[in-house]
Amino acid sequence: MLTTMAKPIPATDGCFLGITEVRAIADDASQGSDIAQLLDWVESYLMNSHPDLGRTGAVCPFTRQAAKIDAVRLAISHARAGDEDDAFALIRGAFAELEAIPCKPAMKHFRTVIVGFPECADQDGIAMLKRIQRRHRFYSLARARMIGMMHAGSEDRGLWNPEFRPLRSPMPVLAIRHLVENDAPFAALHPALMVAYLARFPIKGTQRLVNHFRSR
Repeated sequence: MLTTMAKPIPATDGCFLGITEVRAIADDASQGSDIAQLLDWVESYLMNSHPDLGRTGAVCPFTRQAAKIDAVRLAISHARAGDEDDAFALIRGAFAELEAIPCKPAMKHFRTVIVGFPECADQDGIAMLKRIQRRHRFYSLARARMIGMMHAGSEDRGLWNPEFRPLRSPMPVLAIRHLVENDAPFAALHPALMVAYLARFPIKGTQRLVNHFRSR
């Protein structure tokens, strides 16, 4: 009887790597194919402009700046839909990884961690990752952090062009970054986020929110 061999898990699985480190392994298909795909998406999409974005600049300008100061960490997890505890532990550890990224105090708000889950592209995998995101929502807001999810079927609308779907990615992704003053448009959409935003930026944040609502 024929048996199906399990796909070997790369040695990079669950490791947080800087962009330079990922580039160094990108040509090794057996070790870095998934993380190389993640890097390609980060560099070619997040760090670049898009004709449908509805504004000038990169899709994620903070990621572009973070890359310049080596404040981006990428990781791949081969967790599947049934591995929620393992995936949760990895994401909880990603918050600590974010804090450990060395950089100048004035540049700390650029620090970013992006984790790809190539084995979670099906409906059950997406549902599992959404649960992990929800379970971290208040944990992240209490620390003035943001946790976002991207995947190929995302229908979340763009802030500047509602016909654009900016959160689509070639593999499911959970990303963690600092809450920043420019997040007023996001805070305006989510009451819990608005509370955390105003606690972090009580004066300038209030002004930005007022300006945002006036411009609508």
